[in-house]
Amino acid sequence: MDDIARSIEYAPFHDILTIPTEATADTPMPAEIPDYLQETYYWAYINPKNVKLLDREIVVRTILWQQHRKLQKLAFAEIQPGQSVLQPASVYGSFVPNLAAHVGPEGSLDVVDVAEVQVRSVRRKLQEYPYVTVHHANIVDFTNRPFDVVCCYFLLHEVPEDYKYKVVDRLLNKVNPGGKVVFVDYHKPRWWHPLKLITSIVFDTLEPFAKSLWRNEIKAFASDADQFHWRQETIFAGLFQKVVATRLN
Repeated sequence: MDDIARSIEYAPFHDILTIPTEATADTPMPAEIPDYLQETYYWAYINPKNVKLLDREIVVRTILWQQHRKLQKLAFAEIQPGQSVLQPASVYGSFVPNLAAHVGPEGSLDVVDVAEVQVRSVRRKLQEYPYVTVHHANIVDFTNRPFDVVCCYFLLHEVPEDYKYKVVDRLLNKVNPGGKVVFVDYHKPRWWHPLKLITSIVFDTLEPFAKSLWRNEIKAFASDADQFHWRQETIFAGLFQKVVATRLN
């Protein structure tokens, strides 16, 4: 026993701290990047060099055909300062800091992202907002408290069909009675839209899961859609949409 006691007493402090090797309820395992994200979007969201290059406001505005400010304003219109807000997945550019400023210190903002490089990037942008918490987690496994509002900004078009059901259901389950889930994303444009062809080519080349939102309403991905009041508006001749699901009870 004395030998055991001496071995513990003189063991390096670092070794004592790192003895546990399995996750517990209080120390969950780090989120694993889904296969679809690794295979399809590594270049855009995982590669550190590209993340640094693409995480700029001018990139977001260009990709969204200069509609980003309008779309951001439409999303923020559904959120009152002082509310608790969940944002699944980081967003490039200034969207997240702008959302944090809009929510204000009387409220709270939780941002969840499955990619560690994205977590580091968004934390750098949020250093001035101590009431924001950034989680390294997969949103479909996120089990935190319910929120007043969930703001899902251009996430659904980037996940496969089966994942869309999981994400939508998880987000709908994360709001309090009377709370909202706000989806801002792509939508099938009018047949005459001058950007329809180039958008279609971009989707076929770089965004293989996006056209699902051309074929389906977001409401169709909800298992308990009748538990919510749904409203939709389209923007920029139908190329974008805002869908708000308000929990009834």
